[in-house]
Amino acid sequence: MRLARAAPQRELRTFALTDFVWARAARAAARAALEQARPDAVIYSTVTAALFAPLPGAIRFDALAAANRPGRHGIWQRPAELRTLSRARLLIPWSAASLDGAGELRARVIVVPVAVEPSGPLVAPGDRDIAAITYAANPYKKGLDRVLDAWRAARRDREELVVAGVDGLASSDGIRSVGMLAPAEYRALLRRARLYVTAPRREDHGLAQLEALADGCLLVSTPAPGPYRALELGRSFDPRLIGDDLAGSIRTALDDPRSEYVERALAAIGAYALTRIDAIVANELLPALIEAV
Repeated sequence: MRLARAAPQRELRTFALTDFVWARAARAAARAALEQARPDAVIYSTVTAALFAPLPGAIRFDALAAANRPGRHGIWQRPAELRTLSRARLLIPWSAASLDGAGELRARVIVVPVAVEPSGPLVAPGDRDIAAITYAANPYKKGLDRVLDAWRAARRDREELVVAGVDGLASSDGIRSVGMLAPAEYRALLRRARLYVTAPRREDHGLAQLEALADGCLLVSTPAPGPYRALELGRSFDPRLIGDDLAGSIRTALDDPRSEYVERALAAIGAYALTRIDAIVANELLPALIEAV
């Protein structure tokens, strides 16, 4: 197996231009790799990576531009995406909801979730010293402003919200900014936190939320459009913690958590165990890739 990585690109002001330069960089990386070897099959890691693909292949993705690039943000990506999907023989979405906006497809579809497992020994709720945590990469999309407002309204003395994933945010009373962290450091904080709080304006999958559930956090979230798998899971564990009144949900989660919540969450996260994903890859994906060549 050979991995071709697109060269890093500078930050740009619009999604339309950002997607263009990354699609072009992915094409360059694919061409360079194809000059050295002719693989039996190619998997593009996102639809963007496949837009200018020099060779047809399978496409892996969590969401489509049809859903997450509305209006001018996806003015060229949406039609290009439809053409790309129509040429594909095999699609590998993270979930069935990832196909929202795809329309009619001729390609074979095999859902392969991302593996999510606990990052370490489970810490009992009473031993967790962080009241709440949030991951705020892409702060506007993740609704960091709404999380901070709700936390300031809901918190009590000595309760702290840890904000990870974004640099440049100043810490303040009850809010501790830790910036960008290595994955192991971030997961260690999850194991210390009682709640994971988020208010996304759109959520493509919710991998950070699934990781939080795997590490024993209660999920407190506002509803959001998109293939937000963790949202329905969280609602099934405790619907009081999913709603528009984020501050009220925070207080409910801290003051009156359901005793069976973590146990139910860990059972559900078992569906994302690495052994299960490996089985899907071995028994379904690899044979399909061979057939698609």
